[in-house]
Amino acid sequence: MNNKLIRVGTIYIPVKDPVSSAEWYKEKLGAQLNYLDDDKAILNLADISMFLVKAEEQNSNFFDANGTERFVLTYEVDGLEALTSIHADFKERGIKVGEIENRGHAGRNFVFYDLDGNKFDVWSELSQVFKRRFVKEEV
Repeated sequence: MNNKLIRVGTIYIPVKDPVSSAEWYKEKLGAQLNYLDDDKAILNLADISMFLVKAEEQNSNFFDANGTERFVLTYEVDGLEALTSIHADFKERGIKVGEIENRGHAGRNFVFYDLDGNKFDVWSELSQVFKRRFVKEEV
């Protein structure tokens, strides 16, 4: 028996209205809708099942000890060119995005917000483990 966590399977995001939020995720981010009712929407996005759950508080963000607003999820893209491209695409789609940042580590990042103000991060570096397992190098 293998007693270790393998992957993140599902993320739960609080939203005001699952119907309108699901439409936003489909239209703006290309998510695939798998289920929808008045209380939740189940989507596939970036190979993760995402539950948009109707909630009183529609914000998954939090503030760290220094008062900086933080996100709960970072998406990865394959390189700076991909990051720059998706940043421009998000802007064209009317998604609220931050500027591309140098945070003092490898790669670059930017943040974006969904319909309910949930903050997410995008990083220009795919994890090496992911690359070894899933990305086929061009020959």
